[in-house]
Amino acid sequence: MAIDELLDEREQGERVKAWLRDNSLGLIGGLVLGGALIFGWQYWKARTQTQAMEQNAAYQAAVLDLTGGDLERAGQRVADLPDGAYGELAALQLAKAQLDAGDRDTAIATLQSVERTEPGLAAVVQQRLARLLTDAGRGEEALTLLADARDAVSLEARGDAHFALEQLDQARDDYTAALRTLDSAAPQRGLLELKLSEVGGTPDEPEVES
Repeated sequence: MAIDELLDEREQGERVKAWLRDNSLGLIGGLVLGGALIFGWQYWKARTQTQAMEQNAAYQAAVLDLTGGDLERAGQRVADLPDGAYGELAALQLAKAQLDAGDRDTAIATLQSVERTEPGLAAVVQQRLARLLTDAGRGEEALTLLADARDAVSLEARGDAHFALEQLDQARDDYTAALRTLDSAAPQRGLLELKLSEVGGTPDEPEVES
């Protein structure tokens, strides 16, 4: 091996050592940070899984209380559930049980306490609450709740609230809008068409393909 090559290798080695000395703190910090991130991710994943299992267990306990007819204890379990899918599902089942027991006002209070954080379930909670409010003679509250209704079920519920308040023109508009969002084969079309006819409307005739 030539002398100049040995010198080049020695020079390169010195440069590497110098670079390590200058950057050792950064390297150590990066390793520590990387380890902390990995540990944090593993901890978060394990904690999330544990919380999900705990919420599922609490939900199942509430369902068992409902099945056994212990509405008071079920109500406490539902109140203790965190916001989210389990809490909303449990509240829907609790409200149904309360309504079946003849306690509509408590069922309304149960649904009003739901935070409605899950979009799909939130719509169901809102629709059921609006119907209970209408049935309780609180149609104006139902209209406020459904002010931004866009889907067929919500539009129909808003139409029912208008009908209960003898606001027939608005009910007709909502029933018509609801029908227009439904497929021609949708099973709920028949009832909606009857409601529309009752407020003086005429269902649109389905288009016939030529």
